[in-house]
Amino acid sequence: MGYKTDIEIAREASKRPIQEIGAKLGISAEDLVPYGHDKAKVSADFIAAQSSKENGKLILVTAINPTPAGEGKTTTTVGLGDGLNAIGKKAAICIREASLGPCFGMKGGAAGGGYAQVVPMEDMNLHFTGDFHAITSAHNLLSAMIDNHIYWGNALEIDLRRVVWRRVMDMNDRALRDIVTSLGGVANGFPRQAGFDITVASEVMAILCLAKDLDDLQKRLGDIIVAYRRDRTPVYCRDIKADGAMTVLLKDAMQPNLVQTLENNPAFVHGGPFANIAHGCNSVVATTTALKIADYVVTEAGFGADLGAEKFMDIKCRHAGLAPDAVVIVATVRAMKMNGGVKKDDLGSENVAAVKEGCANLGRHIENVKGFGVPAVVAINHFVTDTDAEVEAIKDYVASLGSEAILCKHWAEGSKGIEALATRVSEIAESGVAKFETLYPNEMGLFEKIETVAKKIYRADEVIADKKIRDQLKQWEDAGYGALPVCMAKTQYSFTTDPNVRGAPTGHSIPIREVRLSAGAGFIVAICGEIMTMPGLPRVPSSESIMLNDQGQIEGLF
Repeated sequence: MGYKTDIEIAREASKRPIQEIGAKLGISAEDLVPYGHDKAKVSADFIAAQSSKENGKLILVTAINPTPAGEGKTTTTVGLGDGLNAIGKKAAICIREASLGPCFGMKGGAAGGGYAQVVPMEDMNLHFTGDFHAITSAHNLLSAMIDNHIYWGNALEIDLRRVVWRRVMDMNDRALRDIVTSLGGVANGFPRQAGFDITVASEVMAILCLAKDLDDLQKRLGDIIVAYRRDRTPVYCRDIKADGAMTVLLKDAMQPNLVQTLENNPAFVHGGPFANIAHGCNSVVATTTALKIADYVVTEAGFGADLGAEKFMDIKCRHAGLAPDAVVIVATVRAMKMNGGVKKDDLGSENVAAVKEGCANLGRHIENVKGFGVPAVVAINHFVTDTDAEVEAIKDYVASLGSEAILCKHWAEGSKGIEALATRVSEIAESGVAKFETLYPNEMGLFEKIETVAKKIYRADEVIADKKIRDQLKQWEDAGYGALPVCMAKTQYSFTTDPNVRGAPTGHSIPIREVRLSAGAGFIVAICGEIMTMPGLPRVPSSESIMLNDQGQIEGLF
């Protein structure tokens, strides 16, 4: 039997006017700023008025380390939100916006799949409500103002060799990683080495996703360190006087976007920092707003739990004062087989031994999540090729760790296929057994924090960092940044810094190549191994097959 593609399913959706979706959460039509008929922003006044309300229950969806077999974390997030609504709970979903880079690169979107999707799918994977364009513009306005300040006499005495603010664009373009600017003579300024990152790696993106409101946003933007003087003292964004204009550009982008699932349930889609470079969670303002107006909020954190969930707990929850009530770890039979050494082409045939072999990766994530004091349940995202024996192997393994795994068929069946998980998650959340705590206290030294994540989450034996990096961390501590959390930038495919090492390795070391201070966002980035802050396109980018068909519809997305 032929299955419909995600885009075909999305196109057949019977969407309701966005005002009806808002009404489910008590948001009046006057408090929505519509972008067409099926998407809207929630007004800042409405958000401010909810602040005294009690929070609902917060459910985090995370996953094993991603494999080419696909795990379906967003699909499960959306499905669980629909499932909770189906069993009579008032639930909202909070996910990230999609970046154009991967959309035109490795083929993909960020709206779920099958019958567990958020719509309008095409809009969400392309320009949506323009938030990422606003972030790109605000970031590059600061870049332009820095170079302009230097050109007109450099009153702040910026050392040209120590401008640390790179430019950004929301595209994968390896040619722009390292460039030289201002060639062509006196009128164009002073030549210097520079470069581009992808927009989702911008500190402005991280700030937008962690700021509580516009005042907090402007303060954090002002705190960005853009360069250093010859005496190594920092130059801030507010010294360049760019923070006000940047806030103006981001005024609308700060407001969360409301859309709907295929089953017409509310979904907030807002912000999108990459999880292997930045902190990988949707915005604090979307999550906190949803918690005030829904009884359950289902949100996701990017990639495997070693990256997304750790940063959700140690960065987002720490900054926003949030605490998850339950965690769902998504796994698939196919991914377990890949972790057990099976090649992608051979995943269709039963191999219980490989499933058992690959479960070690899942087990490590379960232990890690429990280390935060939050109960974890495993969602086995069902594929048609899965056999009963393979599914049972995962269930038995998870039970041996004192947790439980539930088979979920939301991709094919929507909310009907995930009611068992929704029921169990609501029981866990209501039981109040979660005793959330972060992995490390604010007072711990910065290098110790890096070591703590490397040893407790990645199970590394040591962190390798040369004296220059340790000295840099010490300088930041002396300058008053010692209480900040750390944001580890590393490959998503492995607990190690080698993307080819699957399973649950031990005995490895984590090399730190570089550290960056995101003073506005409020974290220190530790760049591990070969991770890129500006990806490249693959040999055959998906953009080659994206086009308009004869009916004027978009083909090739997903």
